[in-house]
Amino acid sequence: MSIKSFLKLVEIRTKLASLMPFLLGTVYALYHFQRFNFINFILMFGSLFIFDMFTTALNNYLDYKRAIKKQGYNYEKHNAIVKYNLTETSVLVTIAILFSLATALGIVLFINTNIIVLLVGMLSFLVGICYSFGPVPISRTPLGEIFSGFFMGFVILFLAAYVHVFDQDIVTLSFESFRMSFNIDIVELLYIFLLSLIPQCGIANIMLANNICDIEDDIENRRYTLPIYIGKERALWVFKAIYYIAFVNIIILVVFKIVPWICIAALLTFIPVNKHIKLFYAEQTKNNTFDLSVKNFLMMTGVTTLLFFAAWLVSLIVK
Repeated sequence: MSIKSFLKLVEIRTKLASLMPFLLGTVYALYHFQRFNFINFILMFGSLFIFDMFTTALNNYLDYKRAIKKQGYNYEKHNAIVKYNLTETSVLVTIAILFSLATALGIVLFINTNIIVLLVGMLSFLVGICYSFGPVPISRTPLGEIFSGFFMGFVILFLAAYVHVFDQDIVTLSFESFRMSFNIDIVELLYIFLLSLIPQCGIANIMLANNICDIEDDIENRRYTLPIYIGKERALWVFKAIYYIAFVNIIILVVFKIVPWICIAALLTFIPVNKHIKLFYAEQTKNNTFDLSVKNFLMMTGVTTLLFFAAWLVSLIVK
């Protein structure tokens, strides 16, 4: 397998979807807790990035195996296995190696932190596998948007912050004399959840946009996604509403001082995002308008992250 075919198999250009919440969570830990653990940062980055490649490669392999319709919508171009004539053995070996590397890094991260990281990481791995694998993969149900948004938007952001402050009692699990104690700092967890709504909404809409564009092909390939259940018109309305929720949430974050006041400037991204919503309403295709959802996500999450980082730098100077 060549480097080019490998990068296509893991769809390397889509990895920003998981890295953006990771960066936002890291900056939150820097600003809110004034903490940064370089080793844990590298370990989580490696495990997250490699596991994302693993799930994408697994999803592409299973789509290749399950595909019913193989002509008429550039199947031979967007499926790496077909495009590069990859053997099933080489693909399966690649998938196994990626999973092993991600797991190894995750275990080292757990050893370096605590059991919460292990449990949340294991749950994330399980959901990532079930997303593509099993008798009824999550990606082939109406729950794809919810699971992808929550786990990639909230769970990644939470872990990205938590690995720096695992000893600050935000979430703890302890065992003593056959008793288990589980404690949560509800306020801190609520702050993280509200912040994560920005990437949650953006990632959910990437999935929703993808499914809206693929309605006809998904019906033929027996992928019964959300747009198929509620119809294209309602799906487009949900697409718009999710973005509006994200922008209302930014106002809430600033008003309640969960984020620095400078983050109110992230509302300026509403102008291009709203323009992209209108363009997507007019046409829903993979070639022309799907990428608008990716651009929206990168703008909303990226600008918020940069503003957060700028506020942290200012706080260092002021001190």
